[in-house]
Amino acid sequence: MKTGYKVGDAMTINPITVTADISLKECAEIMDKKHVGSLLVKDDGKISGIITEQDMVRKAMAKLLDPAKTTVKEIMETELMTIAPDKDIFDALTKMRDYNIRHLPVIEKGKFVGFLTIKDILKIQPQLFELIVEKFELKEESRKPVFGGGDDEGVCEICGNYSDDIQEAGNGQKVCSQCIDTI
Repeated sequence: MKTGYKVGDAMTINPITVTADISLKECAEIMDKKHVGSLLVKDDGKISGIITEQDMVRKAMAKLLDPAKTTVKEIMETELMTIAPDKDIFDALTKMRDYNIRHLPVIEKGKFVGFLTIKDILKIQPQLFELIVEKFELKEESRKPVFGGGDDEGVCEICGNYSDDIQEAGNGQKVCSQCIDTI
């Protein structure tokens, strides 16, 4: 499905960049001040990586790394997926979906020319939201308990907790063994 909009139509031309030697604390302050969720890492005039809020949480905070002492280069992603500015927005979104990423540096003839995020795409093509939602629904479906998955497992309609012993109460509600007595 082609949209008629090109990556170059939606990309940010002057994204916020940082150097690899600054601390995660400084990155967080920049992200907060500029209201962004990612920063491109630029060294010697070239994009060498990206650091996202997700990187900071999973690679630093979850491992209890000190944000004041940990540098960007220690956790930044250096294997970047990129896209050309003449590609259709749908191609960019498909790439994001397939690689489970939300940011794409835009490269033309080997030179960095912009930055594209899911937010940029949705500003110009909000109907593509369905494609994004579909990806996350499929990804999450296998991790969330649902009725009908197992014979007696699911989420209690009273307490909201998952149980492998769900029963149908007289009123048709599906409840856990702890809540069955409260009906």
